[in-house]
Amino acid sequence: MVSKTDDIQASVPNCNVNTVDLAEGETPDHQETKAPNKDPCACGHSASTAVMNGGGAHYHSEEESKQDVGGDTDGGEDSNEQEVIVIQDTGFTVKIQAPGTEPFDLQVSPQEMVQEIHQVLMDREDTCHRTCFSLQLDGNVLDNFAELKSIEGLQEGSLLKVVEEPYTVREARIHVRHIRDLLKSLDPSDAYNGVDCNSLSFLSVFTDGDLGDSGKRKKKGSDLEQIDCTPPEHILPGSKERPLVPLQPQNKEWKVIMTPMQCLKVLTMSGWNPPPGNRKMHGDLMYLYMVTVEERHISITASTRGFYLNQSTTYTFNPKPANPSFLSHSLVELLSQISPAFKKNFTVLQKTRVQRHPFERIATPFQVYSWTAPQVDHTMDCVRAEDAYTSRLGYEEHIPGQTRDWNEELQTTRELARKNLPERLLRERAIFKVHSDFAAAATRGSMAVIDGNVMAINPGEETRMQMFIWNNIFFSLGFDVRDHYRELGGDAAAHAAPTNDLNGVRAYGAVDVEGLYTLGTVVVDYRGYRVTAQSIIPGILEREQEQSVIYGSIDFGKTVVSHGKYLELLERTSRPLKVQRHNVLNEKDESVELCSSVECKGIIGNDGRHYILDLLRTFPPDLNFLPVEGEELSPESVRQGFPRQHRHRLACLRQELIEAFVEHRYLLFMKMAALQLMQQKANKESKMATLTENSSPEAAVPALPSTENPDASAKSSETSTETLTDGKSDAVQIETTSTSDAPQPAATEATTTEAAPKAEQTTEMDSPSAAATTINASQETPTEDNVIPTVTTNGPSVPVATAIQNGECESPLEGKAEAEDSIPGLAQAKELAESLAAEDGSGIDPKSREVVLNACKAVGSISNTSFDIRFNPDIFSPGVRFPEDSVDDIQKQKQLLKDAAAFLVSCQIPSLVKDCLDHSALPMDGATLTEALHQRGINVRYLGNVLEFVDKTPAKAQLEHFYRIGISELITRCAKHIFKTYLQGVELSALSAAVSHFLNCFLSSFPDAVAHLPADELVSRRKNRKRRNRVPGGGDNTAWASLTPSELWKNIVSEAQSYYNFTLHCENADQVVEKYGLQKITLLREISIKAGIQILIKEYNFDSRHKLAFTEEDILNIFPVVKHVNPKASDAFHFFQSGQAKVQQGYLKEGCELINEALNLFNNVYGAMHVEICACLRLLARLNYIMGDHHEALSNQQKAVLMSERVLGVEHPNTIQEYMHLALYCFANGQLSTALKLLYRARYLMLMVCGEDHPEMALLDSNIGLVLHGVMEYDLSLRFLENALAINSKYHGPRSLKVALSHHLVARVYESKAEFRSALQHEKEGYTIYKNQVGEAHEKTKESSEYLKYLTQQAVALQRTMNEIYKNGSNASIMPLKFTAPSMASVLEQLNIINGIIFIPLSQKDLENLKAEVQRRQQLQESGKSMEELTVDGPLELEDKIPMDVNVD
Repeated sequence: MVSKTDDIQASVPNCNVNTVDLAEGETPDHQETKAPNKDPCACGHSASTAVMNGGGAHYHSEEESKQDVGGDTDGGEDSNEQEVIVIQDTGFTVKIQAPGTEPFDLQVSPQEMVQEIHQVLMDREDTCHRTCFSLQLDGNVLDNFAELKSIEGLQEGSLLKVVEEPYTVREARIHVRHIRDLLKSLDPSDAYNGVDCNSLSFLSVFTDGDLGDSGKRKKKGSDLEQIDCTPPEHILPGSKERPLVPLQPQNKEWKVIMTPMQCLKVLTMSGWNPPPGNRKMHGDLMYLYMVTVEERHISITASTRGFYLNQSTTYTFNPKPANPSFLSHSLVELLSQISPAFKKNFTVLQKTRVQRHPFERIATPFQVYSWTAPQVDHTMDCVRAEDAYTSRLGYEEHIPGQTRDWNEELQTTRELARKNLPERLLRERAIFKVHSDFAAAATRGSMAVIDGNVMAINPGEETRMQMFIWNNIFFSLGFDVRDHYRELGGDAAAHAAPTNDLNGVRAYGAVDVEGLYTLGTVVVDYRGYRVTAQSIIPGILEREQEQSVIYGSIDFGKTVVSHGKYLELLERTSRPLKVQRHNVLNEKDESVELCSSVECKGIIGNDGRHYILDLLRTFPPDLNFLPVEGEELSPESVRQGFPRQHRHRLACLRQELIEAFVEHRYLLFMKMAALQLMQQKANKESKMATLTENSSPEAAVPALPSTENPDASAKSSETSTETLTDGKSDAVQIETTSTSDAPQPAATEATTTEAAPKAEQTTEMDSPSAAATTINASQETPTEDNVIPTVTTNGPSVPVATAIQNGECESPLEGKAEAEDSIPGLAQAKELAESLAAEDGSGIDPKSREVVLNACKAVGSISNTSFDIRFNPDIFSPGVRFPEDSVDDIQKQKQLLKDAAAFLVSCQIPSLVKDCLDHSALPMDGATLTEALHQRGINVRYLGNVLEFVDKTPAKAQLEHFYRIGISELITRCAKHIFKTYLQGVELSALSAAVSHFLNCFLSSFPDAVAHLPADELVSRRKNRKRRNRVPGGGDNTAWASLTPSELWKNIVSEAQSYYNFTLHCENADQVVEKYGLQKITLLREISIKAGIQILIKEYNFDSRHKLAFTEEDILNIFPVVKHVNPKASDAFHFFQSGQAKVQQGYLKEGCELINEALNLFNNVYGAMHVEICACLRLLARLNYIMGDHHEALSNQQKAVLMSERVLGVEHPNTIQEYMHLALYCFANGQLSTALKLLYRARYLMLMVCGEDHPEMALLDSNIGLVLHGVMEYDLSLRFLENALAINSKYHGPRSLKVALSHHLVARVYESKAEFRSALQHEKEGYTIYKNQVGEAHEKTKESSEYLKYLTQQAVALQRTMNEIYKNGSNASIMPLKFTAPSMASVLEQLNIINGIIFIPLSQKDLENLKAEVQRRQQLQESGKSMEELTVDGPLELEDKIPMDVNVD
């Protein structure tokens, strides 16, 4: 484990962790082919190295696209020259000489710091025990923070000497900490306990070590005989067993180190610390106490010269050196002399440590908690003990009590320069580093506050009203203090406000306006309480709030003030955030201008910075959940039973919805303008008549919300216009560049959800039309932080842009207009709008201006000359009054809000359901479902409506999986709401009993669950009641024990009704399981993750009617659930997007280079571990595989799996997906048994997360069946393939091409078993489907027909032989029959097909034709049937249409 202690302060943007690669001598994942001499351990973690690897050449060509993609709003053009210069540097080799070891070579890069070489040495097996040394070149000590290129005389082949330095107290502590880290490096307990950003990974259990090496050793088919293919019983199709224990298989290494491989029994600080004065003057720094494995108790002095034995014992102090004293510069050297067991075991331990994949030991940026854990022995650990009682929050403070000024760090990193790429990387790296440190500190502080370990700053007030400051962070509880939220819903509003505020902070942070500052904000839910942690504005605590607020309102709009500077700063955010400037009245009835909601307060800190806070109403209110007297919602909303009373009045629309709505309106705007222009053209004579008729905006409006799917039409029209204007991307930048961001299909960073900010749309699911639109989108949006919101299907995510895969247009308007007449009009409309925006409009004839004016009116634009929609966030805010003269404007705004609310119900919900039907969205669990909702701008409070919509859909059977996940999410969320208040009444000593009692009531079949109230604790509780009641909430602390299962389920049912307006029909857990087909284990997982419960990993018997499922011993921990901002790596993301675009156009090589470059930049900003890097690696692996480099594919995918396990969790749907990809690449590399193990693991995880009945299970089972077929396990293979066939038929319909392929796979296995009748039956089914779907002439139909002939011949031959035997007995002359074991190549070919990868060898000419064809189809938006035959895995996939040719060049 790399010592985390020496992490550098946030201002130094380098990620020293990844340097471990060196030890393996393997090159880092982001090394590019262009710079083979790039240092394997530099990893490009100083600001500019990463960019360097690309070599300068392709950077120039990328320059233009980079500008288009809009990475560079503020840098302007001049930044490019500098960017390219940086890139030219290359790495070199130096020799390192450490005491007592041979000199060795080390590859370094000029941008690296000396500090990074230190890190490498502290991680290398032979030098890892040194921490206190300097590096010297020709006798001169090198400065730790100097870049290598700035050191004179340092060149290829220079010798750097490692020189031991004298210790200080700080260095001695660092040394002890580092040695302890080395001793614990294989111990998983930190990962189970969720500390120090450790998390679990189990991949190595299934691959038996590193995949890379084993691939070379095994021969391709030779190990068939030894493979044991039988899966465990619980993995077989149809098994009802869902064991929990296999979730965390025991790692062999852990077993080893837990017992025999112990190096030391005890290592702790001695009670004789600190040294008395006279000993200080002898150089004593501190004393340590140890017990060796041989039971020898020793006392050690850390002195300036090193470590030695002294003569103290437990009770007598004698600091004189013992004889011999074994003085050594490092503890490891000292202990190796004293304890033979230490010497032996430490060597083994370090060997094992270095062999582990670096990704198994690098810290993650944010803490990931595990909801299950084994019983881990609690060991003695001095460092852990010390950390618990000091405020060690960043790793850099080894002096307790030194705290960081979080606000200063957060704001200064924002102020760093960002003109060119190296500067931006440095800035983003620093911002990311400070944010992850701040999130960790805030989480720790929040837990301390709730656990009662922090003194309140207003201790006299009642507990719910207390506020806290700890480590320069301000903490407040989510209760309605001083009736602040009384009119908005009291405590419910106070609970919702912090998350709304966080969304506001995220949105403003993403817009990133220079000079406007937000507070670091983290929201933590822990033990039933919500804590908001914020950085502190300098000087705010010394002043009264009334004096400090110079913009906004402190009493919800009764008194309002404004400020010129704030208006100017906020004006710059108003376009990207769609916030309208507006006037409100203050208490003196004067009009005050604002450019945000009234709650948003502006405060100038003592540091002179302009801060905004209380951003809870950044986005407009959601009228569906805000009944207002005298206001009538649109019919779409009313039909669905809106408006509904919500718990609080803070319900607002999501940013994603605003983006989608504006884009939808923009499309309408273009269509209307186009139609009018067409009419003008057609009716030159009767021009006037047509215009007047057309200009009544009302005529056009009613059609708005009902148009089927905004995205569908949006995407198709964008594509068509693109082709129309001959791809002149500038022509496509309608007036929006100068006047509006309207058509941004890309929402800003804020839209990506906290849980898993997928900044990736893998090529895996993009239709050809999507390819075009994502490219256009990137050219049309010159704002900096565009992130296309993506939809996570489990695994490959699809950008919303591509959500409508095949561009079917359902409404007559769209379909026809698209194909025939509106296209020329659209082009004209674009030019017109553009010229209007460009000039003051004087040169344009009034007719055209009228066209635009009418279109603007119709869509509710705030400008009359261009499209510009913005919202006034104060509409319907209680207490806010508007001036008389803005009545019209307010009316318009109200209408806009009603339209947006209707748009959510009538467009977004149906679009989500449609995406689930055509499998472009495939949620697998609660988290991925929530994400799918959020990406379409649907709040989770609409879950009941979504489920009702699904219930009424004719194709309900094909949405069963979605419905089931929805119900499970709804139930667990209701349970979480109840659990929250339940926990507030529990005191700390009864916590485990209370949690286990709640889980029993929730899941156990035992009808009268009784709580365990330990008798002795009851007694003490009575005595101490008065004293103990300090925890917020207080009250009767045993009330929780009276909860019964029937009461809990009654509450859940009523909560579902009141919160989600959904009627559940059930009175206990068993009925739920019965009625909705849920699994108790899934419910347990969901509630544990949502509520932060960690349970003991063992088999629970939920269904016993005589015994409780959980006891208090089963509850191991309660973790915090943390929400925070995820800062983005914008440049890296732009590279990633252009890489994807290239791949979609079929330029694999260029795409691959761009993705590699993106990977570099991601590593530069995020360090080695991050969700987005995971996406990058997965895509790279897929490209490697398609381009024929199976080995590289394996290595990249292995990293993706490890990272997914570590960053998202071992059973996250994305991890399951990554396991499946890895299995495919293992199979291609001839590692059959590993491939099977990985597929079995994926199936186990999927069974646990969502059960067997899920469309994705069909793909998994087809994979398993094919591999088993390959290893000649026919009967097993059939079980899986027939299950896949059943699931495919259910979810894709019996006539789908997927089903045809399933039939074919089953037929092949029957053929191998020589059961020709069954084989024929299945192949006939397949043939019929092909014939009906794609016609007789299609190659698939022909193939199937050939195969049928072959099977018939085989069947006939077999029959003849049998007859011969019957007739002539044993002496019959038997024709040898062809029983074919399938060749690995044919199995691999089928695997590729089902996983959506198809190779077609093509010549260059074919490729050209193909590209032309693809473009033509995009224009026609006709990617339905004709393309579909190739797809098998999900919607159209990249590789399906652009046949991948490896040998084109």
